[in-house]
Amino acid sequence: MGWLAEASTKYRLRWKRRRLLFRALRKRRQLSPVIDRTAQIAPGAILAASTVRNEAVRLPYFLEHHRKLGVQHFLFVDNASDDGTREYLAQQPDVSLWSTPESYRLSRFGLDWLTWLMIRHAHGHWCLTLDADEILIYPHHDTRPLPALIEWLERTGRSSFGTMMLDMYPKGPVRAQEYRAGEDPFEALCWFDAGNYMIQKQPVHQNLWIQGGVRARCFFAEEPRRAPTMGKVPLVKWNRRYVYINSTHALLPRDLNRVYDEDGGEETSGLLLHTKFLHTIVEKSAEEKERGEHFANSALYESYYDALVENPDLWCEASTRLTSWRQLEAMGLMSRGNWI
Repeated sequence: MGWLAEASTKYRLRWKRRRLLFRALRKRRQLSPVIDRTAQIAPGAILAASTVRNEAVRLPYFLEHHRKLGVQHFLFVDNASDDGTREYLAQQPDVSLWSTPESYRLSRFGLDWLTWLMIRHAHGHWCLTLDADEILIYPHHDTRPLPALIEWLERTGRSSFGTMMLDMYPKGPVRAQEYRAGEDPFEALCWFDAGNYMIQKQPVHQNLWIQGGVRARCFFAEEPRRAPTMGKVPLVKWNRRYVYINSTHALLPRDLNRVYDEDGGEETSGLLLHTKFLHTIVEKSAEEKERGEHFANSALYESYYDALVENPDLWCEASTRLTSWRQLEAMGLMSRGNWI
């Protein structure tokens, strides 16, 4: 019966992928172009895709960092920002921008919109799908940009690259250290939790489910299984038949989720340094609780938002100060694998 169950799973996942692709096709009508520079995308260009709302303070550093890594064009969807995000992005020469006032939650948290744009513009390209509060790093990222990593991934037969999201936070109340657009956020958000992580492989989609970090410690200590999952597959050589299922935690076809080694070795992996806990988190948490757009069951997260509105101090005696990517690799939070 093993082969029959496996065949049944593959059949169900194939139809699930088709339904999600068709859903993205229908949701394309919700997008209005603001500035379309996709004609500039060169063959082989590395792309990035993101849905944003009121991220003007984060975007200058986000763009600068990922440009330095080698991203050549950005596909953005602006979801009704009112802080200058849309105007700022429209001025960037390597950005194509669409806008929509529609529900973020009902678009599968922006995935339907991005799936359509990636069908149209990312087919055959390596594409990095990120939130504005995620900064990609990987071993040697400071000296070996994304083209070098991608060349190695292709040479070794890989079409996707896995990461763990690492929550970064300040010492002291989160609102106490004001951040200005363009600054390095990790001068303030320079602390992280090093060792309280749980990991398991999801049997159906075969992605890694990682939980832990400061959010599990501070907000879900009594129910750690409710804590957000941290495993992601943000970098993929995109094909118009691919689709993300839940944020960038898992994709279909599910072979793309196998970014780990089950035979005792280590695959090369990176980190998404998470800048969620800038001083803006207090005000944004109050807004997001009222909007109810960020979680499928927002009622479960009301106490989480309430705790953030209280301007918490997330630091503890066990917190670790960030020094370099080599430190993070030595701790086992990412790996060079065979990429030397």
